[in-house]
Amino acid sequence: MSLQEKLGGIVSLEKPWSTRESWRVFGIMSEFVEGTERLEHIQPAVSIFGSARTDSSHPYYKLTEAIARQLSDAGFSVISGGGPGIMEAANKGAYFGKSPSVGLNIQLPHEQHRNIYQDISQTFRHFFARKYMFVKFATAYVVMPGGFGTLDELMEALTLVQTGKTRKMPIILVCSEFWSGLIDWFQKTLIQEGYIFPEDMHLIQIIDEPKQVVEAIFQYYETSGFEPSPA
Repeated sequence: MSLQEKLGGIVSLEKPWSTRESWRVFGIMSEFVEGTERLEHIQPAVSIFGSARTDSSHPYYKLTEAIARQLSDAGFSVISGGGPGIMEAANKGAYFGKSPSVGLNIQLPHEQHRNIYQDISQTFRHFFARKYMFVKFATAYVVMPGGFGTLDELMEALTLVQTGKTRKMPIILVCSEFWSGLIDWFQKTLIQEGYIFPEDMHLIQIIDEPKQVVEAIFQYYETSGFEPSPA
């Protein structure tokens, strides 16, 4: 086959691919619109992140459930990824509390299935539309032990707050023993290499007790208020 024939084949495929991508944009837009409309009444809310692989008998699961219950009873809707593990624990604690339990599920080939402890459930195909909902409606982040997905959410939250793309809010890491290695690396490597400022560490709080998690969020907003910043 000549080069001209090959290029002709590529050109012939260009229009269908372009059309598919155009319609894909509408699908993405629909996720933003539907998600925003379904969640607009849940504030104030706290997003809780953590591993999908944590068994219900694990201490992390039970700790997450206790934190979520106390947040819910204190008037915060609780948002999780809607799946198993820590996400289920967060939804379960909130479900039996006074405020809504919200699950933002994602379609994945494995691991992710919807847990049953949700007052409001929304499923997404695209990670970035789902992430936007975590950010848009959160007044605080509570980050439990987890893997790549949990670290992804944590780093995105820190980046958005550090760069002023979202308002400052409490970012709380729970289980100091689990997070100590990462915090040491931030301090001994990132700061020393000049990749973050020492004051960036003030964006993070490390707390182990459920009651203290709730108190830390209330203490922060005693001076800041819950309304979005003008920016």
